Amino acid sequence: MGRQRQHELSRRRLLRAGSSAAVVGISAGAGVGTGGADRVATRRLQDDTADDENGEDSDDPFDAGGPYADVYDDIIDDVVLVTVVGSDDPFDDDPGGIGSGFVVGDHVVTNAHVVGEASTVELQFRDEQWREGEVVGTDSHSDLAAIAVDDLPDITDGLSFTADDPVIGQEALVLGNPLGLDASLSQGIVSGLDRQLPSPTGFAIPAAIQTDAPVNPGNSGGPLVSLDGEVLGVVFAGAGQTIGFAIAAQLADRVIPALVEDGEYEHPYMGIGVSAVGPQVAEANDLEEARGVLVSEVVPDSPADGVLEPIDGETMIDGDPVPIGGDVIVSIGDEDIPNEARLTSVLALETTPGETVELEVIREGESQQVEVTLEERPDVDLP
Repeated sequence: MGRQRQHELSRRRLLRAGSSAAVVGISAGAGVGTGGADRVATRRLQDDTADDENGEDSDDPFDAGGPYADVYDDIIDDVVLVTVVGSDDPFDDDPGGIGSGFVVGDHVVTNAHVVGEASTVELQFRDEQWREGEVVGTDSHSDLAAIAVDDLPDITDGLSFTADDPVIGQEALVLGNPLGLDASLSQGIVSGLDRQLPSPTGFAIPAAIQTDAPVNPGNSGGPLVSLDGEVLGVVFAGAGQTIGFAIAAQLADRVIPALVEDGEYEHPYMGIGVSAVGPQVAEANDLEEARGVLVSEVVPDSPADGVLEPIDGETMIDGDPVPIGGDVIVSIGDEDIPNEARLTSVLALETTPGETVELEVIREGESQQVEVTLEERPDVDLP
């Protein structure tokens, strides 16, 4: 079948494959796989030794032996084309699509929106070999999916999720199949952290990474990697204007093992809606400073019901309605909570259903400690 099949895909299939919701809820691991960082480090040591012997410097990223080429050479064999078999008929309501994925352990990781409702997908590897993969688990809340492959090609070694937090300004590479152009590489930096991305469930995907590396339809599900060859995140979407997003490795490293083992992942759930605490909210509620998140809603019969208090009215400041009453969450355990993005990240990455967490809240101008026992996020009907 080869690459010819890929190029025969209609333009609609290409665009549908990588399309995602536009950007901007609440609620809310063992490592999986090794290989990428070790291979890159070994290769770089060998290259540096050769350069030293030849009196050459390979720090130039555009040099044939530079770091971008090294990372690409050592990782690209673990990056795959994911094809969901469907119809090429442009009037078909359920055409097939394509996206990207990458090997972690003995499974392939991609986005849930890439595989959709499919139970099996076709995977094409760098050496032109095709494999059928079984979708063993998907999680719409994090837009992640795990695909089992009986016989991975010998060229694969498997990549690993980084254990370190990314740093704004560090270089990052995107590998995948943008617009169906296989085995592509784009380069940029980590340009933002703790972004919230929409999901079809209505809950936000937390702790996402923003990058200026070009991300296009077809890149979805591929890896965003560091120059050490470790996976920083799973590419989620491009928003145009040189902005792309990836699901953080720390979240993927919690979700993917559960998908492999159980076919699903249980997200922690508190059951509140929150809003930002700006200067007007701080003034209206007699807060010493504008920080934390204001509890705007408490879901009935949720873990927060009877524990946290929502807003109970509003006042006017400079002609604008401003909510009053309600708890202001300023910390969870030892973690400060300056905004909603940080709240969703802490819940997603540091808590589990069944765990009791201690919150510091400002209630009627006084600091109080309250405890909430988290539950599993309830099922939702997807559109």
